[in-house]
Amino acid sequence: MSNVIDCKPRETAPAPTEGPPARAASLGRLLGIDAARALAVFGMYYAHVGPFPEETGTWKSFLMEIPHGRSSALFATLAGLSLVLLAGGSRPKTGRPMRQTVVRIVIRSLLLLALGSWLVALGTSIVVILAYYGLFFLLALPFIKLRARTLAIIAVGVGIGGPLLIQWLWSTDTSWLDAFTAKDPLAMWSGEGLAALLFNGTYPGLAWMAYVFAGMAVGKLDLTGRAIQVRLLIVGPALALLGYGGAWLLGKLLQTAGTAGSSVADASWNSFDQAMSKALEGTDSANWDEEEWKAFDAEHASIWELAPDEKAVSGGFDWTGLASASPHSNMPLELAGNIGVALTVIAGLVLLLGRFGRLRFWLAPLIAVGSMSLTAYVAHIAAVWYLVDHPADGVGYATGWRMWAVFVVAMLVFAPIWRRFCKRGPLEYPMYWATLPAKLLKSRPEPGAADRPDRGARAGPRFPRTAPCDAIALRP
Repeated sequence: MSNVIDCKPRETAPAPTEGPPARAASLGRLLGIDAARALAVFGMYYAHVGPFPEETGTWKSFLMEIPHGRSSALFATLAGLSLVLLAGGSRPKTGRPMRQTVVRIVIRSLLLLALGSWLVALGTSIVVILAYYGLFFLLALPFIKLRARTLAIIAVGVGIGGPLLIQWLWSTDTSWLDAFTAKDPLAMWSGEGLAALLFNGTYPGLAWMAYVFAGMAVGKLDLTGRAIQVRLLIVGPALALLGYGGAWLLGKLLQTAGTAGSSVADASWNSFDQAMSKALEGTDSANWDEEEWKAFDAEHASIWELAPDEKAVSGGFDWTGLASASPHSNMPLELAGNIGVALTVIAGLVLLLGRFGRLRFWLAPLIAVGSMSLTAYVAHIAAVWYLVDHPADGVGYATGWRMWAVFVVAMLVFAPIWRRFCKRGPLEYPMYWATLPAKLLKSRPEPGAADRPDRGARAGPRFPRTAPCDAIALRP
């Protein structure tokens, strides 16, 4: 009688593979986000150098005003979405990978703060948003592991509470902010310090973090799922209707109060306008440079004492201002409307590029621009600085449709050619290289690991490792 160990290999299930539909959906998510970034960048091109409508209240003026405020809001929403994807999306990284991601985000944030402040210090006429984004990333970092529902609730809270705080700051004494700004290194360097980035700048963090949290909530969802895409395409237009439609309706209801308030303001400014016109009479003020205006203000300082205090004119806290949805009003209804537009654009592009493969070919130049959005954004600031703000001949080029079209076509041609030979954009490479030190972070030893016995040093005979067995039978 002999003992025989019969090991029958277990029939293991084949490793799950990602089928063509799943791969297409995953690719559509990545390409859709890049395409949305490119649309945001081109929208900011238009807001900065495009033409303004000559009249208001028409369909033409409505279409021409769409990029203003909404393109930068889309960019901020995508920033929050990208932040979460870097950290693992719906399944956040843990341990060493998460610590590395946090270090990368901090480095990128500081670089964006420095780059944005430097561009502002150069004297560009564009309100640069990069320093704001750098601060937004740092503010969002503690919330990166939260669930989608929690992040959405925070976005709602910031979208309502932030504008209330902004209105309160406008109606109260903010001399403490001036004292803080006077000692702020960022403010001394570029003119925009932390107070402007958080409270009273063009993109104040108090309100704009709502876009970032909304994007983070979307990043926690499975954007490759058709059901999620459809839900976002329902929620997005609904939010846009709530924001813009609600502002329009409240504007009609408050029209009488607004007219009365504007008449008070007009009466208060009347004496100031008359004094200013008299002082400028017979001068060539249209061609004055900055030094001549400073000399004029110093000589006629008494005129500015006639200017009414805007806070006094408005009567303190401006409750009617909360009903505004105009670009960069940073009020709750504008935030809701802009988030709705952002969700619609993101979900729509992800759905289209995941479902229709041919569309990826036709939109390849747009996708290439989105993959190097930092380069595309900084390039148009540099172009405006050279062509408009500080031209070599002292004259400069006129902004309008032609300049906007040239900027867009130039990037649509440059980006695909560059991506054909390089994986990242010209400015994306230095950003990537700067974050490489994050890989040097070491894993933390588990508690008590040094006291555990070495499993490989156990005494006694051991069976050799074989394939998994379904049964072990002893045969005679």
